[in-house]
Amino acid sequence: MSELDLLVIDAGACGPAGAIAAHDAGLDVAIVEKRDRPGGNSSLSTGSIPGAGTKYQRAAGIEDSPERMIANLLAVSGHHDADDLTRVMVEQSAPFFEWLVDTLGARMELITAYKHVGHTVERLHAPSSRRGQDLVDDLLRFVAERGIPLAVGNSVDGLTDAGGAVTGTVIAGEPVAAKKVLLATNGFAANREMVRRFCPKIAGAEYFGALGSTGDAVAWGRRLGAALGNMGAYQGYAAVAYPQGQLLSWTTIEKGRILVGADGRRFGNEDAGYSGFAPDVMAQGEFAWAVYDRRIHDVAALEEEYAEMAEMGAVRWADEPGALAEAAGTDPVALQAAIAAFNDTARGEAADAFGRTKSALAPLQPPFGIVKVKPGLFHTQGGLMVDEHARVQRETGGAVPNLFAGGGAATGISGSDGALGYASGNGLLTALGLGRLAGLRAVVQVKGAA
Repeated sequence: MSELDLLVIDAGACGPAGAIAAHDAGLDVAIVEKRDRPGGNSSLSTGSIPGAGTKYQRAAGIEDSPERMIANLLAVSGHHDADDLTRVMVEQSAPFFEWLVDTLGARMELITAYKHVGHTVERLHAPSSRRGQDLVDDLLRFVAERGIPLAVGNSVDGLTDAGGAVTGTVIAGEPVAAKKVLLATNGFAANREMVRRFCPKIAGAEYFGALGSTGDAVAWGRRLGAALGNMGAYQGYAAVAYPQGQLLSWTTIEKGRILVGADGRRFGNEDAGYSGFAPDVMAQGEFAWAVYDRRIHDVAALEEEYAEMAEMGAVRWADEPGALAEAAGTDPVALQAAIAAFNDTARGEAADAFGRTKSALAPLQPPFGIVKVKPGLFHTQGGLMVDEHARVQRETGGAVPNLFAGGGAATGISGSDGALGYASGNGLLTALGLGRLAGLRAVVQVKGAA
């Protein structure tokens, strides 16, 4: 194989975005994917991407701006190692999303049914199915239409370099030369040793993400002196339906669902979000229970994954709390008290004991539904530090020549430690956004011989 202009390692959302951007500007590009099937964590997501000030928001009469979104994200994450990257991602979010939909043809729409964690206006855009796989399928279709080579089942052994400047990779023991390399791999959540080292608070949780998240990019980058950032941050999920293994839509929480422990008692403020509340659920033991009503169920059932979960029998129904507790094998007195106290809060008759302020469709009313859930780890949010062009940065300053990173390989914008800093869509925003920025900068460097 002759020297490629850009070699992209892995095909989730980040890799195809970078490959397409570079290809469409005239570069010779190829993608290698270590798993037999592309997609990674992007396929397992809801496909949601926040965009501030998109034309779709304007058409819906929603006022938004990059400054407002930046303020929203930093209010959730606090300041962290990649504050500058937060601004870059937000400022390019609207033009990026419009490129994705209008130029490429991705099947996405503005979500107006909910805002989700970290957003004060409706700015999430997603496939109508709320499945990340649909977004990945679109990206792979765009790759195929362009004839960009995509080789699955090809695990990269490492990067090659000359004097610290990346020159390509080694695949199955054979060197592959490339002028530029984009690390678009997943994070390190499937590497239990790395999770214990960097994210000890969630190390005991079951991992529900992509199997390819083994931290390869961190190891390769460190060998070249790359800096790391936000390594303690991660995205958890507080309510994975068990044993179905599917996410119990957080829309149910935003519409008024509560979570109780095995003892039937509430234990915290669910407003913390699906990631931020995961450690609270972990502290309850192996399982917890999600409690809501038929009206909330009907709203969530518009999402395909929730509807499938319900069809699997995950939701048990009862007309009164005692029977609901019996179905779950929990304390009926405690569960009845938990529902009654929350309903008092929803009616404005009492302050919530845990500080929750959002209740939407509550107070809850018969028939009641209950789902057995457990917390999970979905992906890590730390990785290689990158600049505004997705170039990997050295600990000693400056960029590692010819090396870009995005997706789980790069540092995220979800805070420096723990789960509370994750706002909905952060993962795909940086995955697709950094992928595209990397592809565009590779074009500048290759055509300018820089």
